[in-house]
Amino acid sequence: MIDLELYTYMDLMLKQTPLEHKRYMYSEVLWNARMVGIVGPRGVGKSTMMLQYISENKNLENMLYVSVDSLYFSSHSLLELADDFAKEGGTHLFIDEVHKYKGWSKELKQIYDVHSDMKVTFTGSSVLDIQKGESDLSRRVLMYEMQGLSFREYLLLFHQIESEVYSLEQILNHEVSVPMLKHPLPLFRDYLASGYYPFAMDYGFWQRMEQVVAQTIESDIAQCADLKASTARKLKQMLCVISTLAPYKPNADNLARELSVSKNNVPDYLVYLERAGMIGMLRNDTVGMRALGKIEKVYIDNPSLMTVLAGGHPDVGNIRETFFYNQMRVKNKLFASRQSDFEIEKYTFEIGGKKKGQKQIDNLPCGYIVKDDIEIGHGNIVPLWMFGFNY
Repeated sequence: MIDLELYTYMDLMLKQTPLEHKRYMYSEVLWNARMVGIVGPRGVGKSTMMLQYISENKNLENMLYVSVDSLYFSSHSLLELADDFAKEGGTHLFIDEVHKYKGWSKELKQIYDVHSDMKVTFTGSSVLDIQKGESDLSRRVLMYEMQGLSFREYLLLFHQIESEVYSLEQILNHEVSVPMLKHPLPLFRDYLASGYYPFAMDYGFWQRMEQVVAQTIESDIAQCADLKASTARKLKQMLCVISTLAPYKPNADNLARELSVSKNNVPDYLVYLERAGMIGMLRNDTVGMRALGKIEKVYIDNPSLMTVLAGGHPDVGNIRETFFYNQMRVKNKLFASRQSDFEIEKYTFEIGGKKKGQKQIDNLPCGYIVKDDIEIGHGNIVPLWMFGFNY
């Protein structure tokens, strides 16, 4: 029999869940697949999105939401829960923060194999790897990776300013139109400082961000990658070092000396930080044995995180590049440009302020200057803020 406290907790969480605005991924998830995984960095709204779906489709007799933080799991397993839930006619099981549960992959596999009529949706850290652990779930789970708020989503959530999503081609053709947004730059500055995370609406943003960084490194990465506490401290130190340099071309020798670690460990540390949503790595378009180009630049993952790590005073040029990289990677294959800053398909982009010239893209048929500090563009000059409407 299911512990009634679990249903009470679900009811409480549903009552606290806002329903007005949905994240960009809400309509993309195939919620009725047999097993769905939603991963992403801390604080981007994975749990809220899952609770919104439950609230709008709820039937308390066949749906159950649990968090693995619950005391219930100190004496019960996920498999036990699924067995009991199935006996009571349950058909839809939602598991929050599954990465905190030891042996999650093995038990999810068992649930999938034993309960063929049960739909399971879970959220987890972006560090979580369904191909590793005790069981390979890659053939069973439909995975989605969720990022933080776009500028478009920020305007809707924080200021009730609605807008369409625009494709890259529409942005380059100057088709972005937001009638409710007469002067975008002031709100764009606010977005860069703190708008990437939905919890910025609440008090104590900076303290929350410090908790996000600490818990991501000391808990999520350490637990998923089975790292020692001393290694987690090195990762935090690496993030601090990168925050003073990014965007920059990584040098394993220099980082190893700075952190007093083996040069051989540096690539793994960078991957951990990237998968956890702390940094981003821009690669070139060459394809090697692992279908990954060489890393050309390392970025702090998003402008809001960059602002916090810089003590509120990030370099303006760096934050412009970081914004473009962060927003365009969600729907596009983004590469480092040999001649300029970025390449997406046939297009080349040079990022700068309103006085930026055309020198870097001379003789490029599809070259664009992306300028900050301007409201409208013309020809191959496009305002930076418009690239925040791609998702």
